[in-house]
Amino acid sequence: MIVTRIRIASLVATLAIFGGNCRIALADETVTIGGSRAVLIKPASPRASVILMPGGSGAISPGEHGEINGLKGNQLVRTRSAYAARGLAVLVMDAGTDLSSAVQYMAAIKRPVTVVATSRGTQRAAEGIARGARPDALVLTSGFLSAESGSGSNVMSIIGSPSALPRTLVIHHRNDGCKFTAPAGVDPFVKWSAGRARVAWLSGGRNDGDPCEARGYHGFSGLDGQVVGLAAGFR
Repeated sequence: MIVTRIRIASLVATLAIFGGNCRIALADETVTIGGSRAVLIKPASPRASVILMPGGSGAISPGEHGEINGLKGNQLVRTRSAYAARGLAVLVMDAGTDLSSAVQYMAAIKRPVTVVATSRGTQRAAEGIARGARPDALVLTSGFLSAESGSGSNVMSIIGSPSALPRTLVIHHRNDGCKFTAPAGVDPFVKWSAGRARVAWLSGGRNDGDPCEARGYHGFSGLDGQVVGLAAGFR
């Protein structure tokens, strides 16, 4: 695997004072993994790594210097710095990034490596695992989990056998209104997983606009802190 760093964005030199403690703000940087750009945030001494797989088209369109030009409102994209603030090395994948290569890249930084995927990103995560990617853990938020979720193309159908499923946490909103990620799809997936998956249900927050987009229950609007806390703590 050839990994070429496009440019290392310098650490932001500004120190912020919180209750007498100093924290250095980390800058995003653009890296290339297997010919595809992704965005990395790397603390000096990370305690673990996460790979974030946004929903929709998955096209974050990384720029030269760590900037993200697509899917800015996606739940995983908008919370990427919150994972880094918890001491995790963070890779935000573009749709074209090979998951197996991404897992190997982040494992070289710090294991365990947890893949966190949302909405259509859960399909891409399943495809990567079916092709041989082996993360240490998997978090599926607002997922295309089973036929009961509303789509014939789902994590169960793509992976095929629960034996290939890593330890998995499902995070789902009880009132998710997206026709492809219905709450009814969660229990069949958990049963199929043969003990490899468990679920954390969330409720509340805000629900605005398209029920399959980031501003609604589907995108955990108003609940970002809870989602990050659950996903970052699952390793």
